Amino acid sequence: MNATDRTPADLLRSALAEDPARPLVTFYDDATGERVELSVATFANWVAKTANLLQDGMSAQPGERVALLLPAHWQTAVWLLACSSVGVVADVGGDPARADHVVAGPDRFDEGRACSGERYALSLAPLGRRFTGGPPAGYEDYAVEVPTFGDRFAAYAPVDPEEPALVVAGAELTGAEVVERARAEAAPLGLTGPGSRLLSALPYDTWEGLSAGLYGPLASGGSVVLCRHLDQASEETLTKRIESERVTATAR
Repeated sequence: MNATDRTPADLLRSALAEDPARPLVTFYDDATGERVELSVATFANWVAKTANLLQDGMSAQPGERVALLLPAHWQTAVWLLACSSVGVVADVGGDPARADHVVAGPDRFDEGRACSGERYALSLAPLGRRFTGGPPAGYEDYAVEVPTFGDRFAAYAPVDPEEPALVVAGAELTGAEVVERARAEAAPLGLTGPGSRLLSALPYDTWEGLSAGLYGPLASGGSVVLCRHLDQASEETLTKRIESERVTATAR
């Protein structure tokens, strides 16, 4: 990866320039049987569309806070990188009443209504499907809105790597700190460079979960097999998955 990268969005741009076709996020949900594989290029396309939604659809400004009331999921990873692209703070599991905007998944919609800003709802259904019968009251449907935004993103103002970028488990990190920590922790996670495949079943509500489930693979040139509801999979299923996905390390 490029040694001059200072923000998570920088890491994604470098990954896109180096090998856009390689897998970046492979997502499993063992409650639904869903499997989604996103190459660097496909993931970056989702990030660009979502960043445009943030900047133009939600009028989010650098420094504003977006409460992400979402589990470990490929769409959550997209939102994290979109926030970094715009320069807004991704507040994972943050207080909606103190956030400028909120993005919520099932079981968090009532909580999210405490936010007075823009609210977007994710169904988290397989293939990112829209809500049947419309989104929850007070929300826009992400799956309906995001396809209308452009595939290329340009921030209106440069993102300062020394400004806050992420809040998780009460800890606030700048973009530069996210990159530095992710790089430092990649090798201990078993991410030793291109070709490394880390299977993570850790939730996204801690730095450890975010490091294993997104930032570490991105910072090291590796990839992640992100598993939700892995407790519902048998040991045989897990063994076969590790083999078929060519997993080189695990974080459970």
